[in-house]
Amino acid sequence: MNKDFRGEGLPAINQTVDERVLVEAAQKDVRRFADLYELYFYRVYAYVSTRVKNREESEDITSEVFHRALIKIKTFEWRDVPFSAWLFRIAANSIVDHWRKIRHQENASASDLENAQVSDADIERQAAIFQLVESLPEDQRQVVHLRFVEQKTIREIAQQIRRSEGAVKQLQFRALKKLRTQMEGADA
Repeated sequence: MNKDFRGEGLPAINQTVDERVLVEAAQKDVRRFADLYELYFYRVYAYVSTRVKNREESEDITSEVFHRALIKIKTFEWRDVPFSAWLFRIAANSIVDHWRKIRHQENASASDLENAQVSDADIERQAAIFQLVESLPEDQRQVVHLRFVEQKTIREIAQQIRRSEGAVKQLQFRALKKLRTQMEGADA
């Protein structure tokens, strides 16, 4: 598993099987929670960092998410959503708590708090998008991650993965086309 912030080498998830096995193992032995942490750390960090622009605060909130999840893992129950949606709900609540704390400390505007509110449908959609991205071929997944999570330019991505800018554009186009098709199919 990968702990770095580039997201290279992130495993694709067989969502229904792997999640259930990992969660059940962690519920029996909390030391096994490390497997879930390894699997979901980057996704949760990416989710938080797009909503909290300060890197240190994003790291702190992500840490808090996994701390809360570890404490509550034994109470987790399977429903009609994946485990990752549960983590994203914890992350959304942690972000709201973060903005409330800032608001209290600095009298931040109410609009910051409202912007941090996330509905269950938004979280489920975000989880579904992460799952769809994980199902992409490795090179397409890497380009999507670098482009939209790390917000790198086409040129920067081309240099990093040692491909031409045209190849990067083509990988991005194919990935987005596949994601769009899968999302439209899921919405139908």
